[in-house]
Amino acid sequence: MATYARGKKWADAGKDIQEVWNSRTPPEDRKFELVADFQMTGDQPAAVARLVEGLENGVTRQTMLGVTGSGKTFTMANIVQQVQRPTLVMAHNKTLAAQLASEFKEFFPHNAVEYFVSYYDYYQPEAYVPQSDTYIEKDSSVNEELDKLRLSTTTSLLTRRDVLIVASVSCIYGLGDPNDYFKLVAKIKVGETRNRSQLVRQLVDMQYERNDMDLARAKFRIRGDTLELVPAYEEAAVRIQFFGDEVERIVQVDPLTGEVLADLAEVSIYPANHFVTSKEKMELAVVGIREELEWRLKELKDAGKILEAARLESRTHYDLEMLEETGFCSGVENYSRHLSQRPPGSAPWTLLDYFPDDYLMFVDESHMTLPQV
Repeated sequence: MATYARGKKWADAGKDIQEVWNSRTPPEDRKFELVADFQMTGDQPAAVARLVEGLENGVTRQTMLGVTGSGKTFTMANIVQQVQRPTLVMAHNKTLAAQLASEFKEFFPHNAVEYFVSYYDYYQPEAYVPQSDTYIEKDSSVNEELDKLRLSTTTSLLTRRDVLIVASVSCIYGLGDPNDYFKLVAKIKVGETRNRSQLVRQLVDMQYERNDMDLARAKFRIRGDTLELVPAYEEAAVRIQFFGDEVERIVQVDPLTGEVLADLAEVSIYPANHFVTSKEKMELAVVGIREELEWRLKELKDAGKILEAARLESRTHYDLEMLEETGFCSGVENYSRHLSQRPPGSAPWTLLDYFPDDYLMFVDESHMTLPQV
């Protein structure tokens, strides 16, 4: 197991993500609270003391060794308890990550322990079989529960510091721009004046879908002066009652029974997708995608690949229509560079960019995990 502390990183646009994160951090100072029926024994106290000392002295890479069953997870939990930093635990597969997440939830029942892995149940990459001239389109199936947990992860990172995330190497794959994700949050307070039509448009921009019949995850409905929605990262629904343009009441309800679970003074609704962006950026992205498409088509045609060029043109035009009409399309991650306005060849945004600068990373079973990275 290896521990890391990240150094300072700047956004491509020149804006410090640390400042962006701090500007959206609530004043409440939640602390990690370790709950266990046993204490550290053997070499554990000494190991924790040395690792914590190294972190406090600015050591960015340290290694902890231990045989199977020596309590490394409990040792990690004690380090987290002492340093009080947002933490990422990286595992080499989904099964191990799920096991670690379950254990950390027991150690930190009052804190945000999240699970972040790939959300694909099935993934068939694009392929071509030259022997039979067969083209196989990319196909995939997204697990809704895993998607919800991924969104819950970034929501927790945005709202609190007592966050421990257990992730597979999926955490280094491309994700949406955290700056755009932060800016699109809808904050609603009881008693404030809020135009309901504008709120509805904002929810649509955040990739929420209106469905007046079925109230489900990432959907909302309107009944009279009441707007109900289920955040993409939660089980419970939120009911917002208006009196004209005034927010009269906000309650958390059971989406199936309608039972009121809690009264809320305010609520923050986070985007239903990580690849969200402003209309201005979307317009620029569409222009950039069209420009890249033109020279890619020329490149393919000059190489005599007429069929490939036709496929690319057809698929890209369809995606562009979806982006212009709905702000989203299947495989939107393929256009993340344009959506984020990043230069060619630049590294994509990942989950790591959603953390503040002082976060702590554990690489569990590093001899298995690091080769994947």
